[in-house]
Amino acid sequence: MNLSIIGGISIKYPIIVLDLDGTLLNADKQISKRNYEAMMTCSKHGIRFIYATARPPRAVRLLLPEELLYSGSFIYYNGAYIHCNYTGIQQYEHIDPAITAELIDYGMQINNELGLSLEVEDQWISLKKYDYTTLMRVKENPTIKSLEELKGIAATKILFTGFKDIDFFKEKFASRLNVLVTDGGNLVQISSIKSSKENALRILCKAMKIKLENVMVFGDDFNDIGLFEICGWPVAMGNAIEELKILSKEITDTNESDGVAKVLERILI
Repeated sequence: MNLSIIGGISIKYPIIVLDLDGTLLNADKQISKRNYEAMMTCSKHGIRFIYATARPPRAVRLLLPEELLYSGSFIYYNGAYIHCNYTGIQQYEHIDPAITAELIDYGMQINNELGLSLEVEDQWISLKKYDYTTLMRVKENPTIKSLEELKGIAATKILFTGFKDIDFFKEKFASRLNVLVTDGGNLVQISSIKSSKENALRILCKAMKIKLENVMVFGDDFNDIGLFEICGWPVAMGNAIEELKILSKEITDTNESDGVAKVLERILI
């Protein structure tokens, strides 16, 4: 057993990685009192949290309380942007505009009614005016730009909704892009081939001199699979997809029933 000594206490997992939606957050996109208190107790003992999410920075700032924002490090956009408060790392991975253009042309040929939007370094841009606040559970709507303007952008992440032929799409672009399908198949999230939660975590752990075997991770969806494959103690939420449960070392309760807290409350030894 490899242990880290923090503040005189032996801790096997000095780094804990938390997905947000479906994991730390409940259906109302809030952190429960029990989850919050468990996290604060861990923080007081020197355990560090990394939040690994598909969301952009501006959304995370709205979702997490100030204390957790101040003390954490962040993997945004499924790994396309890293911000680490401990090491000072800030790193983006963008999609080449030529690939962006090809991707958009292909998608619009398949279905010109696709929902299409781009994330560019915490700015949200869309092809059409649409009320995304209900569809994507956010508080703001994107800036509207023309199709030609969108095709010239070095995007941090590209989002499609309403895509039907997902398997063929993934096969066509898999060698050049990281294509993830989440939210029950309703959302296609596309980022640089170099971008993934697991690649971002490798960078952060190397900088913090922490072995991946000493990292605990919580998740619920397909974009957490890579993390589960490399971390020492992967914990699947009770509401997680079966693929994660198979890879997990432990299955906790659901995100609606304080599944994160129920593990954190017993990890200090």
